[in-house]
Formats: sequence, structure tokens, C-alpha cells
Amino acid sequence: MKSTLETLAIDGGEKTVQTTFPWPIYDESEVQAVAEVIRSGRWGNPDCGDTVAAFEQAFAAYCGTKYAVSCVNGSVSLRLALMACGVTPGDEVIVPPYTFIATASTVLEVNCVPVFVDIDPETYNLDPNAIEAAITERTKVIIPVHFAGLGCDMDAILDIARRHNLRVIEDAAHAHGAEYKGRKLGSIGDAGSFSFQSSKNLTSGEGGMVVTNDETLYRMMASLRNVGRMEGGQWYDHFNPGCNYRITQMQAVLLSQQLNRLEEQTVLRNDNGLYLNELLADIPGITPLSRGAEEVRHCYHLYIFKYDATAFGPLSRHEFVARLAAEGVPCSTGYPHPLYKQPVFQNKNFMCYAIPESVDYKAVHCPAAERACSEEAVWIFQHAMLGSREDMRSFAEAIRKIQRVVSQS
Repeated sequence: MKSTLETLAIDGGEKTVQTTFPWPIYDESEVQAVAEVIRSGRWGNPDCGDTVAAFEQAFAAYCGTKYAVSCVNGSVSLRLALMACGVTPGDEVIVPPYTFIATASTVLEVNCVPVFVDIDPETYNLDPNAIEAAITERTKVIIPVHFAGLGCDMDAILDIARRHNLRVIEDAAHAHGAEYKGRKLGSIGDAGSFSFQSSKNLTSGEGGMVVTNDETLYRMMASLRNVGRMEGGQWYDHFNPGCNYRITQMQAVLLSQQLNRLEEQTVLRNDNGLYLNELLADIPGITPLSRGAEEVRHCYHLYIFKYDATAFGPLSRHEFVARLAAEGVPCSTGYPHPLYKQPVFQNKNFMCYAIPESVDYKAVHCPAAERACSEEAVWIFQHAMLGSREDMRSFAEAIRKIQRVVSQS
């Protein structure tokens, strides 16, 4: 009798997901916009033309802020914000450990001390309940990361910041177009930092932006981005210790075209995320991350669910993700360990930075972040969240297929 056992794609079977998900998305409008800049011969900034300023104004308007300062990448945008907030050597900056290295390494670059505070295990965002215990007389800034495109509990974080006279810099590198209580992420704290790196929901390959409503912060960040020049000064007048962090006109026109697509794409990602939550809710061993208790619009730079290996027989998370990817779902296990376990922190490779000898990252332990890295987290990438509802159903079916095959083996 013919066997009815299914075969996974990793073992030679047919893929569950047949759709491919290209990124970035573009058409002739992007090509033409960049071509026009090339033909003009005016490529630099601020050589001539106003395309960079126009994009900054459009992005600020989209975020609902008064000001925006573009720069070469999202790491530099964090650094500009920290410097403008007036941190000094040895000051402490609270950051989550479950994020890209730049959230913490930029703190080192301004000669300050990253203080790691654990994440909420239900959202993977900075846990407000753990922040206050980490505050000392040296604490100056909190950097909440809107991880995967979900807004942090900004009401709670801002309340803590007000009571302790701290600045709040939102790391919104994942959060273009996402909202918290009707406000765009990045517009809520003292400043908001964005990345336009190639994987991001708004991209020009590289690039960054800081938005703010604070004119003093804006003027300082604009100066630091432009070799310390100040508005009204001469070309060779340098008032602050800045550097050339300017983007080009080609990046600006490309981003301007991409910005026209962002709102529609964000709505689609959010709707698909909600639908996928429903589809995965009844699969044993699969738990979509919470969207938090507040009103949010999630932009799903990553769609994350928690994986419980006990519901998949002997299948480890890495084995599960390898099978899910083979079925056609663009996915990953994400970060291998929290930031404080990176060699730069474990080995104190701080070079010329003024980090006190007493700082010992080997003693740091953030249980929720460690579980996310070692056991739980499965990421589905943002470009896949631009698929159809049928694609979302196929993602869920791919997971069910793996579970069925494992149960039969």
C-alpha cells in the first residue's frame, strides 16, 4: 500500500510556500529619480540642490515632528542624539540586551557605559518594571528599542524618565511607520533614531535619520552631522566636534520615492501580522509575541513567535527553523546571545573609551533575553509580511506540516 507520509522540503519534498518575496520593492520611479540626479552632476550634499532637505522635511512631517536630521546610517543617528543630549564620559545609558549591537556600541563611542536592562518576555521590548532598579546617579539616558516594529510602553518609560530627569532616545530602527496611541514611533521621546539600511522597512541601502521636536537638540545634531558647522556660519567655521555624516542626493531621492510606499506597506504588514497571530494561535508549541497592552500599530520589521521544542518531539529550534526556511518561509533564529555576551563586552575590548574598570559585563544576567536567544525566538522577515493572506496561511501550514511529520517519525 502506498505510504501517506508527508515529506518535508528539506528532505526532498515540495515546498509549502511557493511565493518569493523580493526586497527592496521599486519601479521606474526610483530609477528615474536617481538617474535625474546622476545626469545633473550634482551628487553631493550640500554641494547644491535641496533634495536632502526636502526628504528631511517630508520624513519629519510623516513622523509628526518639527525636525529631522539625516546622516549616513542608523548607528551614527544614535550617536548624534546621545551627543546632543549632553552625555559626558562615564555617564550611564540604559539599553536592552536584545537588539543590534549599535544600540550599545554607540554608547561606548560617546565614552558612556551601557547598562543592560532585561526585556519583557511577552513583547521582547525593554521592560519598564526593570528600569528603575538600574538607575543610579550617573544615569542620563534611556534608549528604548521598538523591537521588531512594536512600540515600547512609552507612557511608563517617559514617566520614569521625568521622575529621574533622564533623556529618552527612541531606537526606531525597526519602526518606520509604526504607532503608539496614535503617535508615530520616534516622535514621542526627546529624539528618535531611524536606520535606512538594506533590510529596513524604508531603505536606500544605507542611511539614517534623527527626528525631534526640540530645537536645541536639532541644531546640535545638524551641526555634528555637518563637521561642526552652524547655520549662519562660514564654510570653514567649525563650532562643534562633528564629522561629515551627510547623505548624498541620490540617497535622498531614493528615500523620497520609497517613503511614498511606506504607509501602504505598513498597513499591510500590520494586517498580515494580526492575521498570522490568529492562524498560529491554535498550533501547540507556537506562541506569537504579544502586541502589548496599549493601542499600537505594529510595522512588523520582524514577525516573532516563541517556539517550544517539547511540542515538536526532538526537534531543536535550529532544526525547526532550517525546516521552516526550506518550506519557503524567510526566517531565522535571530541573535545568538544577548549583547552583554558579545566579545567586546565580555573581554572589555573598549580601546580608548573611558569605561570604568569596575564595570563587569560577565556578571550581567537578563533571563528573558537569554531565553529569547537560546531557546525561544523565531523571526519571519519583514518582506515576507508584504505577502497575501494566502501566503500567511501557507506560513501557518508550513509549521503544521513540520509538526505532523515530526509526530509521525
